[in-house]
Amino acid sequence: MSNLVRLSFSLEEPLLRKLDELQGKSRYTNRSELIRDMIRERLVHIEWEEDQEAVGTVTLVYNHHLPGLSQKLTHTQHDYHDLVLAATHVHLSHDLCVEVVLVKGFASRIQELLDALRRHKGVLHGTLSLTSTGIHLA
Repeated sequence: MSNLVRLSFSLEEPLLRKLDELQGKSRYTNRSELIRDMIRERLVHIEWEEDQEAVGTVTLVYNHHLPGLSQKLTHTQHDYHDLVLAATHVHLSHDLCVEVVLVKGFASRIQELLDALRRHKGVLHGTLSLTSTGIHLA
């Protein structure tokens, strides 16, 4: 870990109480850990807004009995092959499947992929979880 620097800053008392509530509801043992992660979270958010390279997961829940849907989802992933690192398919029930696609690329292109996958009839839900490549967080 890099050299730690001590700093001091001021907060209104109600905001300090909110900070302490956040810490109490979380795994953080002290305010410093919580604040470090809050700063990193904001930096990651800025990376997404600035359309920098990101990594993430696209998660889809769909009805696999719909004719041709599995092939359409695979075809769409091939259309974005430059983003797709891996995909995992899980059978949730007799009718439903979940597919998790690990992706890496510019945030806007990853969002395009999610949108393209969600458009297919039979996809019940699709979500995206983006994070940083970590390059700008160290």
